Amino acid sequence: MTETPQGDKKTLTLTLNADQKKGGDSGQVHQSFSHGRTKTVAVEVKKKRAPLTKEIKQAQQTAKVVASGKLTEGEFSARMKALQEAIKNQAVESEEKVRREAFEAVRREEQGKLNKQRDEVRHLEEEARAKKEQLLKDAEEQKIILQQQKEQQAKEQAESAEKLASEPKDQIRDRSNDKNFDRESRDQQTQIRSAPAPIGVEQDTLLPTKVEGRAAESSKSAPKATRSFDDREEEGGAKRRVGAVDNKKVAPPAPNRKGEGDQHRKLNRNVLSRALEGDEIQRGRSLASLKRARQKHKSHLDDAEQLMIVRDVIIPDFITVGELANRMAVRSAEVIKALMKSGMMVTINQTIDADTAELICGEFGHTPKRVSDSDVELGLKGIDDTEENLVPRAPVVTIMGHVDHGKTSLLDALRKTDVVAGEAGGITQHIGAYQVTLPSHKKITFIDTPGHAAFTEMRARGANVTDIVVLVVAADDGIMEQTKEAINHAVAAKVPVVVAINKIDKPGANADKVRGELLNHGLVCEEFGGDVMSVEVSAKMGLNLDKLEETILLQAEILDIKSNPNRSAEGVVVEAKVDRGRGTVATILVQRGTLKSGDIFVAGTEWGRVRVINNDLGHKIDVATPSMPVEILGFNGVPTAGDEFFVVEDEARAREVAEFRQRAQRDRKSAASARGTMEQMMSQIAAGEVKEFPVVVKTDVQGSLEAIVQSLNKLATEEVAVRVLHGAVGGINESDVTLASASNGVVIGFNVRANPQARDLARRDGLDIRYYSIIYDVIDDAKAILSGLLAPTLRENYLGNAEIRDVFNITKVGKVAGCYITTGVVKRGAKVRLLRDDVVIHEGTLKTLKRFKDEVKEVKESYECGMAFENYNDIRPGDVIECFEIESIARKL
Repeated sequence: MTETPQGDKKTLTLTLNADQKKGGDSGQVHQSFSHGRTKTVAVEVKKKRAPLTKEIKQAQQTAKVVASGKLTEGEFSARMKALQEAIKNQAVESEEKVRREAFEAVRREEQGKLNKQRDEVRHLEEEARAKKEQLLKDAEEQKIILQQQKEQQAKEQAESAEKLASEPKDQIRDRSNDKNFDRESRDQQTQIRSAPAPIGVEQDTLLPTKVEGRAAESSKSAPKATRSFDDREEEGGAKRRVGAVDNKKVAPPAPNRKGEGDQHRKLNRNVLSRALEGDEIQRGRSLASLKRARQKHKSHLDDAEQLMIVRDVIIPDFITVGELANRMAVRSAEVIKALMKSGMMVTINQTIDADTAELICGEFGHTPKRVSDSDVELGLKGIDDTEENLVPRAPVVTIMGHVDHGKTSLLDALRKTDVVAGEAGGITQHIGAYQVTLPSHKKITFIDTPGHAAFTEMRARGANVTDIVVLVVAADDGIMEQTKEAINHAVAAKVPVVVAINKIDKPGANADKVRGELLNHGLVCEEFGGDVMSVEVSAKMGLNLDKLEETILLQAEILDIKSNPNRSAEGVVVEAKVDRGRGTVATILVQRGTLKSGDIFVAGTEWGRVRVINNDLGHKIDVATPSMPVEILGFNGVPTAGDEFFVVEDEARAREVAEFRQRAQRDRKSAASARGTMEQMMSQIAAGEVKEFPVVVKTDVQGSLEAIVQSLNKLATEEVAVRVLHGAVGGINESDVTLASASNGVVIGFNVRANPQARDLARRDGLDIRYYSIIYDVIDDAKAILSGLLAPTLRENYLGNAEIRDVFNITKVGKVAGCYITTGVVKRGAKVRLLRDDVVIHEGTLKTLKRFKDEVKEVKESYECGMAFENYNDIRPGDVIECFEIESIARKL
């Protein structure tokens, strides 16, 4: 216990004995005052209050509650258990905290060591860099010193040569034996040897031999007029060798075959100095010899020490082992060895797939680059157009609908033409493309599609290349099958539809009925609150044609149709045919870009160069802009209708793309034919042989060929089918007749004729060539031929019953049944069944039918007769004979 000092008063102190310090709560102490007075004071020592934790407080509260009697014994034990768990968790948390602190300390220590190591490495690198710079600096200084020494030596040699040249010859001879002269030469050589050589250069390569030094001194001591060509060459060679040492690092010379250090060659001619000297002088090694030695030394290095060149290896879909080795610049044996390690036993000419080649390429350390044959088509379409490059173009409108609803007539009324008169049978059988210029100088491109059921592909193709579909519906006929199909094509192509209700001038026309029927197919006209515009027109009377054009232009304005004309042309093949005298002619609809004469193009599997461009009226033009249908000449073959048309940069690119597509098409056909052959074989095994009708089809245009082949294939059943041996566009020639004759088939010509040679060949072979101009007739005749190939239907007709009354055994005849006709009639030659207890035990034919002793053709009801079976004698009285006949009925498809 202390007391704050006040004035001169001493500080009060509290002295505790040992017992009091140990824990006594109270005690006595001696208190000292001024003037030597003391006093014993009783004091009380208070313990320091420890802070209460949350758990201890909770325990105290629990104890108070228990003391008050509010908790039961179970509740108290539960609370104590919870308290113990809390204390345990607190201990675990403290341990975890200590562990984390220890881990953090270790981590900081490791990080400090790592930083220290990094500093040491950085310091070592800096020292190494400084040493390297110092070495380079020393090498430069040594090189400068060596150069100065060489210049001094050359100067001294020149002075000595001049001095020797001025002396008489006898003195020169005496000087050669002078010891001082030899000593001076030795001193010069020693001085040169003692000079430090540049880094990487051997000291011996800088010094000439003793013989060379003497030869040089002798040659210089001779007069200039008497120095030979060999002496000058030797002197120049020595200078070149010294210069080579100065400029580049020279490897130590390799020992020759004889084991000597240098290769010596004798001079061919003697000179005056050599004759005076009396010694045989030899030349040193040349630069070519040193170069060969370096190359030989380099060739003996280990393969591991040589640097490997990493290459970019192009890997196609399939590649041979030898070709892969060539592209990696390794031996084929190493590639085969790597493949064998992978479990593939291959040869050098065997083909491996791209995945395997890529793994082998990576194993050798090269960078593989996968390519495919289809990469030739990359970039064919070009880049997408930006908004600033687009300009408005004419809308492309496809006219669709049911057959004989007036589609072509409506188009003729708009174009002021008469296309209908040129169509066989009064129906459209070709797809056409035309462009109409309105009085307002605006243009609309129309695509006319056939309405017959066979031309489904034409309608689908027209819907895919169009901007707007005009659905033509006859007001007196309503919605038909091909109308529904046209609606489905338009919905699938996601193009807007404008309904043209045609033949409104007829007495039975009802436009509201047509609009009501359209509701069942998802087309709601504006009159009924929808968004589909409809116009009532009459192609025959020319009613509301201008209104239809305005409706089309309004729909096009809503769509905001634009294209970029300033690029290579792109489009689609609408139709293709072979014209006699002009070759292949294709109708192209340009979709974007500008097509010009001389452009090289690709369309499907064919390519060519544009030779002539004609518009829809047959007039020759130079360029074709977007939305313009044109006829072009220059194809090397007949393209398929619907193929995409692209202009390419050169002929090589066009040829490459066409060849790739032709290969792909052949592969698809081969795979399909192989699969079809297997399926046909399995079906024939299961259901019997299928009868086929082989045909060769030749048409005028590609679209008609497509429609006829599809219609013939749809006639196939499980028993009969049409097999199209060959289908193409153009006239009938000898090869078509030969192919059909080999297969016992028929040649079908649609709007084409056979040439004289083909007619003569068909007449000689007895081949049938059938010509058609209407697709109905083709399908009907094919149905009739296939119906004749069908097996007839066999029907059983019941004739009558006879009861066996008695059985007679007749010599040389066998058993004969005496019968009574109960119902119907029994005929000779008819089929009979023998029934015993209403169970058929035999079915066969009658051998004889008699009335008394005469053979008769038939026996009617309520008469008696005698009957005998063919090759059967087990007959008994009471059996019943049932008589019937088989009727054959022809079948139809």
